[in-house]
Amino acid sequence: MKAAAPAQLRLLDLQAEDTAIAQLEHRRRSLPEHAALSEARVVRGRLQESLVGARTKVADLQVDVEKAEADLVPVRERRVRDQQRVDAGTVTDPKQLNALLDEITHLGRRISDLEDVELEVMEQLEIATGEQEMLTSELTEVENSMRALIASRDEQTAQLDAEQTAHQGVRDGLAAEVPADLLALYDRIRARAGNLGAAALKGRRCSGCQLELTPIALAGYLDAPADDVLRCEECERILVRTGADPA
Repeated sequence: MKAAAPAQLRLLDLQAEDTAIAQLEHRRRSLPEHAALSEARVVRGRLQESLVGARTKVADLQVDVEKAEADLVPVRERRVRDQQRVDAGTVTDPKQLNALLDEITHLGRRISDLEDVELEVMEQLEIATGEQEMLTSELTEVENSMRALIASRDEQTAQLDAEQTAHQGVRDGLAAEVPADLLALYDRIRARAGNLGAAALKGRRCSGCQLELTPIALAGYLDAPADDVLRCEECERILVRTGADPA
């Protein structure tokens, strides 16, 4: 079996480097950190939105608590003044005294009602504050997880980039040894054939499409001049003879 010209044999080395580069690019795109980060961003967005709502609720309830406290102040102060008048004995008219006592009773009920309102709002504020703290904690946890994922992704990406740079350097050196027209043909085929532009003839099969050649086609390939650029009749990739006898 005739071996192909050295330039064609270089295509197999070139193909090996292109395959390695493509695998590295696939590994970079397929890092699990990408999917995990994408999911974490969705979760973070939801938590941030919920946290905005929780903070707004807490702020509104704080205003309600302040209002409830403010509503109590004048009522308490009035009851204190009325009680002081009763205790001082300055109101001697029975009718006025009874009216004053009725007012003190009424103010006591009013204070009780207002305190109930204040207590209810304070309880709501406590619950809302707890929800806000929980969401803040969850958001912090997610963001810490994202930072760890980013660090892991960047570390692996840097390693893959270094490997790809090394393969690209070898690839560039090999490409310089291949005639421009042959290299252009190889690149065109590779672009449309799943990154595989050249394949070795192994036994009776094209290592590109893995189909067995017909006896007539095989005989023609084996007898062709070494510098002929052969193409697989099935997948049309450049078919490179290595010199090994067919099985």
